[in-house]
Amino acid sequence: MKRILTTTAALALTSGIASAEYNLTILHTNDFHARFEPISKYDSGCSAEDDAEGECFGGSARLVTAIAEARARSDNSILVDGGDQFQGTLFYTYYKGALAAEMMNALGYDGMTVGNHEFDDGPEVLRGFMDAVKFPVLMSNADVSAEPLLADTLAKSTVIERGGEKIGLIGLTPEDTDELASPGDNITFSDPVAAVQGEVDRLSAEGVNKIVVLSHSGYRTDQRVAAETTGVDVIVGGHSNSLLSNTNERADGPYPTMVGETAIVQAYAYGKFLGELNVTFDDAGNITAAQGEPIIMDSSVQQDAATQARIAQAAKPLEEIRNKVVAETAAEIVGVREDCRARECAMGNLIADAMLARVKDQGVEIAVQNGGGIRASIDAGEVTMGEVLTVLPFQNTLSTFDVTGETIIAALENGVSEHEEGAGRFLQVAGMSYAFDVSKPVGSRISDVTVGGAPIDPAKVYSVVSNNYVRNGGDGFDMFKSAENAYDFGPDLADVTAEFLAAKGPYAPYTDGRITMK
Repeated sequence: MKRILTTTAALALTSGIASAEYNLTILHTNDFHARFEPISKYDSGCSAEDDAEGECFGGSARLVTAIAEARARSDNSILVDGGDQFQGTLFYTYYKGALAAEMMNALGYDGMTVGNHEFDDGPEVLRGFMDAVKFPVLMSNADVSAEPLLADTLAKSTVIERGGEKIGLIGLTPEDTDELASPGDNITFSDPVAAVQGEVDRLSAEGVNKIVVLSHSGYRTDQRVAAETTGVDVIVGGHSNSLLSNTNERADGPYPTMVGETAIVQAYAYGKFLGELNVTFDDAGNITAAQGEPIIMDSSVQQDAATQARIAQAAKPLEEIRNKVVAETAAEIVGVREDCRARECAMGNLIADAMLARVKDQGVEIAVQNGGGIRASIDAGEVTMGEVLTVLPFQNTLSTFDVTGETIIAALENGVSEHEEGAGRFLQVAGMSYAFDVSKPVGSRISDVTVGGAPIDPAKVYSVVSNNYVRNGGDGFDMFKSAENAYDFGPDLADVTAEFLAAKGPYAPYTDGRITMK
């Protein structure tokens, strides 16, 4: 079994014996979500004027520069990604995986794991992306043998070489990807711990003693994998959009987070940071040192001119859609995941209100919107269609259906079932209110549910509007799959929200206490 050495122990050993130390820099990104252009502090679009003023972050052109500089600082380096390159802006809507493949090839990635959003358009688009990239795409905790498009293409792990040493890379994706995306019926997902240990054992038997897991499973799951497996040196995370840092006061944990012998890192999302972890191994493959810090991609990072030009060229077909001003807002509409996946948020109210307003004349009483479907905030002033599509990029359609009050309460229970993890199933609502207490036992966390101001009747049938993803069981909402009178083919949710905003201009964002946390 590997063992990690303290700095003191490592110095004591190296002072007396000449050891074959091996230094490796692991550069990493995660949850890029098609943010090829610079973004604002709200993780939404950033204008050229604001970029010139130094107020923007990220973008592929900054990553080109930062990665080149980081590689120059290191004798041995690899560049890997923790998944979810797909989905999030018009670039993905228009190009699907093609532009991501082009940019990742240009940046020289050595490997990535499959994120749940890589399945948003089924195995077909993922396979096209895999055919286009020049590096391995990995996923260990799924059986793809029954899916012809992936069966002979999508590997569980791979081995790369750097500086004469073999490095094992293992992919990991959320176990509930079948609820989060559209992988189809031919793929089954499995427990991450068993999957990772199986690949570690196989790689170790082949003599590979430096192992990196590329995990799109979230910070909490990564800590569990580290605690319950042996032989994993580094986990490069994603999915929870966690900022791990030793200097940022908003960090979710230290960089790296050490669990036993395993160093866990993650670099927030959207290309706003480039992770840089420097690891030293002894000749037995034990980590003797692991340190680093995510590098913020702010205006101090020069943008590569050629990459800027290529992204500008790719953006031309999108301009007419994106630049159309559709509304105005009097203040920032907050849509950050920290709010919309945990409590009532202004963007959640806007979207739920917009859905309900659109179908109220059909007798619909309640609107529910999953917080994970809300992807950004919108700043004050003019609102463009591009901004709305950044908030709601999934091309979800309005779904109307009928369920009992008992089913609605069950859905609210599901919504708070992974509250501590910041899961996307947390429900924003309109036409109703509810309270929740996550300290209560499962099945009794929801209380004070009202519809139209009156207590909910568990036996009564209510008409509900949501998006087609939630209605069809996404995010664990299986209770809606058997709903009566379901119609999943309404207008696009982004269009509905934009039209509602336009009719309210200038829109005044608000929260009104419709969701209470006890």
